[in-house]
Amino acid sequence: MTTPSPPIPPAATIEAVLAEVAAFGQATDARETERPRRMLNITPDTGELLRILVRATGAQRILEVGTSNGYSTLWLAWSATETAGHVTTLERAADKASMARANFERAGLAPWITIREGVALEVLATLDGPFDLIFLDADRPNYLAYADALLPLLKVGGLLVTDNVVSHAEELPEFLARIKHDPTLDSVTVPVGNGEEITYKRA
Repeated sequence: MTTPSPPIPPAATIEAVLAEVAAFGQATDARETERPRRMLNITPDTGELLRILVRATGAQRILEVGTSNGYSTLWLAWSATETAGHVTTLERAADKASMARANFERAGLAPWITIREGVALEVLATLDGPFDLIFLDADRPNYLAYADALLPLLKVGGLLVTDNVVSHAEELPEFLARIKHDPTLDSVTVPVGNGEEITYKRA
């Protein structure tokens, strides 16, 4: 017997939780000065972009590096309900992972999400590809190392979407050079939110 699919939560429920999580993140970031204590969520239009990309490509195996309190994960999982997909998301901070789990439950999207706790580069070494779409929004000093770990996990024809490439471009010249000059990739910077690098793996 096949296990019945969980009921897809109403859009209004998901939208309400997204709004609450976004507001919590904004309030926390305005109050906290230490980076590990901030939520550093994506912008709502970046969430919309991710949702469009998942649905347009029919992505089913989705990987996220950097969960925080789960705001971007909710966008990805909402999309996954329409593609018969699933999101695996990686988070190092146990308190943020706990918050994220609670938000996934409140939105009714927990069945579409697996959260893996630990150091991302260590967890990535244990994962099997290929993934259809990967979203990278983590510690920027490691972006170059992430690129080397993530690209082998991305399917040919898949997308790597990387956050903060405009807002923090000065921190990412080696990463951007790696992505933009790789002959197996097509990559473009899109001025949405904090700047998204959308990278297509063609070989």
